[in-house]
Amino acid sequence: MEIRFGYVSNALNLWDCSPAKTMTFARYSKLDREEAKQALHTVAKQNLEHTLRILHYSVAHEIPLYRFSSSLIPLATHPEVKWDFLTPFGGLLQEIGSLVRKNSLRVSFHPNQFTLFTSDKPHITENAVADMQYHYDLLKGMGLEDEGFINIHVGGAYGNKETATERFHRNIKQLPAEIKARMTLENDDKTYTTSETLAICEKENIPLMFDYHHYIANKTDEDDLEELLIRFARTWDGTGKKPKIHISSPKSEKELRAHADYVDPDFIMPLLKKLKEMDLDSDFMIEAKQKDRAVLRLVEEISAIRGVKRMSGGSVVW
Repeated sequence: MEIRFGYVSNALNLWDCSPAKTMTFARYSKLDREEAKQALHTVAKQNLEHTLRILHYSVAHEIPLYRFSSSLIPLATHPEVKWDFLTPFGGLLQEIGSLVRKNSLRVSFHPNQFTLFTSDKPHITENAVADMQYHYDLLKGMGLEDEGFINIHVGGAYGNKETATERFHRNIKQLPAEIKARMTLENDDKTYTTSETLAICEKENIPLMFDYHHYIANKTDEDDLEELLIRFARTWDGTGKKPKIHISSPKSEKELRAHADYVDPDFIMPLLKKLKEMDLDSDFMIEAKQKDRAVLRLVEEISAIRGVKRMSGGSVVW
């Protein structure tokens, strides 16, 4: 069994390298048109340049997975701003994509919790489609539209999970086919369980992004980890990618759902052992607060297990 690791957005070992610097609409509104345009360009350029630095850092440390920040382009989907960021930054985006392809990195996006398809309010679905389009446009600008994925949660239950699920199946039809083909769905820690999310994935032919921490926080007595992993793996058939798993561990016993700074190997050991029994290769996206530092520590700790061999800075074989 091979496991490869990655982290989210920011490499904390790099100085002043946030790829998610923002600009509020309030600040934008106070500037004249030319100043506002220049401010948007300055922030976006810095975010993209920082992304390049982070990717070079990942390559140097042989960390093969990376999740782009969704905040690369400030105010990109704001209805009163929506600006053309693809033309001025085409070269930078292509440079990012070229680096990803050259080093066979696996990349993704994860829009925020407001990008959902279970609402009964049309404008929320319209906003979700616009946000998915923004993320897809970034992937396309990088030349990664055939390999990058955009991960979202199912959404809210609004007091009736069955009705909300029906709305998901109805509303998702508004998403262009090429964008839906780059989509994954993640089980969450409070509302949609792994089995419920899997059922939606199987019906819509969408890969499941299995979050082990969420599974633990929101499982039922009927949930069997091996059976869920078998179904989860099948949803990735035909994608050309290994099944992908989100891992993190609780901040404390009282704060079960909050993410700790690092990943506790003991917390994920049942998952590791089950994957080994199944001989299921997979990719792990670490969602710990310490990001790249958490990856490097966890790989060291897992490599110390008898029978585990470290294959690179960010991968092991057990």
